[in-house]
Amino acid sequence: MNVLPDPSQAAADLKHNAFRFVVLLGIVSLCADMTYEGARSITGPFLQTLGASAMAVGVVAGFGELLGYGLRIASGYLTDRTQRYWTIAFTGYAVNLLAVPLLALAGRWEVAAFLMMFERLGKAIRAPARDAMLSHAARQIGRGAGFGLHEALDQIGAVTGPLIVTLVLWGGGGYRMGFALLLLPALGALGLLTRAATLYPHSREFETKKITLEGKGFPRVYWTYLGAVACIAAGYADFPLIGYHFKKMGLGADQWIAIAYAVANAVDAPAAILFGRLYDKKGLSVLIWATVLSAPFALLAFSGSFALLMAGVVLCGIGMGAQESVMRAAIGEMVPPERRGSAYGIFNTGYGVAWFIGSAAMGGLYDLSVTALVVFSVALQLAALPVLALVCRQQVSPKGMS
Repeated sequence: MNVLPDPSQAAADLKHNAFRFVVLLGIVSLCADMTYEGARSITGPFLQTLGASAMAVGVVAGFGELLGYGLRIASGYLTDRTQRYWTIAFTGYAVNLLAVPLLALAGRWEVAAFLMMFERLGKAIRAPARDAMLSHAARQIGRGAGFGLHEALDQIGAVTGPLIVTLVLWGGGGYRMGFALLLLPALGALGLLTRAATLYPHSREFETKKITLEGKGFPRVYWTYLGAVACIAAGYADFPLIGYHFKKMGLGADQWIAIAYAVANAVDAPAAILFGRLYDKKGLSVLIWATVLSAPFALLAFSGSFALLMAGVVLCGIGMGAQESVMRAAIGEMVPPERRGSAYGIFNTGYGVAWFIGSAAMGGLYDLSVTALVVFSVALQLAALPVLALVCRQQVSPKGMS
């Protein structure tokens, strides 16, 4: 006698596999972040040792983010058009990660700047495909929780990488040895990514319930939301500029720059889980409170006090955790699966353009007036609050479209 499959058991298995998929991609990101965040913890002072100015550091950091986010519109479109999620993701990860150890060979700041931007290019290629796959699986476990868990694992690597670099510097190895050692987690990430693609070749199968939207374009709430996020991005001072300030003010040994970055990422991880779960329960309003809490971080981070700078770094980490979990999760509720690669690509392009403009402006302001930089940063982030409030009134709940 044929036994009919148990629907409840099938649903439980689907949820279990979705959870495993999110964790596996999270471990890939752990190794990846160990690689490029370890490098980013010292790129600011490394560029200074090669003769770069504060303006150059701000422009390089901002233009790198412009590449890292701006080109995602093309990658997202290609992802939706081809549905080759894994091929695009692997290509991007390879470019993203293998550029890092090559920094050990850079003899001029211009060469180092090129490699930093090449690393961001790789991230642009792979991010929409990865986020789309994550959004498929996270549907089964709660999008806020799924993206929050992924971000937490991601940030374990973002803490570990700078700490590895710190140990190298404390041991007298120098910046170049730190970059060279980061080849090991880069190879680990690529190996685990290959394993994930073998086990779960079709991530779309996780999303059994589709969202129906009317019209051909994205909904109005999506574009309003993008405007709010652009304000936050433009006002968020990039860590290389904070590291530059740390070194210029002589607030401590070089090792403490990497430790400060590790602290920001250590705070990011639990913040991502907390805000992700709150998003699943309360909706996008949690991003308003996270922005209010983190907006003053530049006031502290660009002070002349080591203790205040570290307090600013903690607030910065809280904001980063909320952004990386809630911001990405919300897109999954606004856009259907077949258009989600493009949605993430366009969203991140807007984010990257705003980040570039803000980073370049803050690099220039730093050379003129640190106070002006702080006012610029705080004001832009607070300007996002009324727009986010408007989004919440238009918004989609985490349970589905309203």
